[in-house]
Amino acid sequence: MKNRSDAFGIGSKLFDWSNYLLMGLLIVVALFPFLNVLAVSLNQAVDTARGGIYLWPRQFTWLNYKSVFNDRIIYHAALISVLRTAVGTILSVFCTAMLAYTISRKEYVFRKFITILFVITMYFNGGLIPNYLLIRHLHMTNSFWVYIVPGIVGAFNLIVIRSFINGLPGSLIESARMDGAGEFRTFIKIVLPLCMPVIATVSLFVAVGQWNNWFDTFLYNSSNLNLSTLQYELMKKLQSASLSVSADSAFVRGSDNKIVVTPNSIRAAITLVATVPIMLVYPFLQKYFVAGMTLGGVKE
Repeated sequence: MKNRSDAFGIGSKLFDWSNYLLMGLLIVVALFPFLNVLAVSLNQAVDTARGGIYLWPRQFTWLNYKSVFNDRIIYHAALISVLRTAVGTILSVFCTAMLAYTISRKEYVFRKFITILFVITMYFNGGLIPNYLLIRHLHMTNSFWVYIVPGIVGAFNLIVIRSFINGLPGSLIESARMDGAGEFRTFIKIVLPLCMPVIATVSLFVAVGQWNNWFDTFLYNSSNLNLSTLQYELMKKLQSASLSVSADSAFVRGSDNKIVVTPNSIRAAITLVATVPIMLVYPFLQKYFVAGMTLGGVKE
């Protein structure tokens, strides 16, 4: 019996260490692309062009980031991006949750019809030109609200929140109605607090979409620098860096003819600038994100 117990203990330890090794390898594989981009962004451009940069810069420099932030419009564009992300996320999640609560009520006779209409939009859309003409006729070009109103309700987010609400105990809503609460008060006081996991999940989806989007700025607000977003300005800077590359050189040169940055180095810096803000938000929503995906995604 003792030999069996010792063999079992050794086998258990081997299994644990195998798991640790496998998880460690998965962590390295997952983190390597990010760490490599970070190393390239902090490495001197000429040295980066030689290759061989993996997890640590060979010649440390802040020049790549200075080239990104040397234009003052970047700071104003970052402010616009923060505003559109905050306002767009709050309004979109609130309106989507209200609509999801409405179509989750069995007594609402048009709930299936409205659900089908929104699901259709997941597969078909009017196209770029009709969308542009619609926005122009609504007089939302060169305005901040073009970032908010067109995508204020998303079909996928609507279905996720509705599925979560369908899984809530119906007795809670009935109790609120018996106490004299109206639909809006029931939604605000009862349903919305219980939906915090799925609200956090959808908020992350919407915030990432708002933060990363630059194409609407290009279409509707490209002529108005006061409404330009960070992603659009970073895209223009990367594009200008790529176009500045001469035919016989892979480098962007300064006024003193010294190599300043390369498209690869500035691309790495731009990637970090665009990614870090969302990465700082995610840890605070991770707990709710997991709960919202597991609960809201499986109930119907």
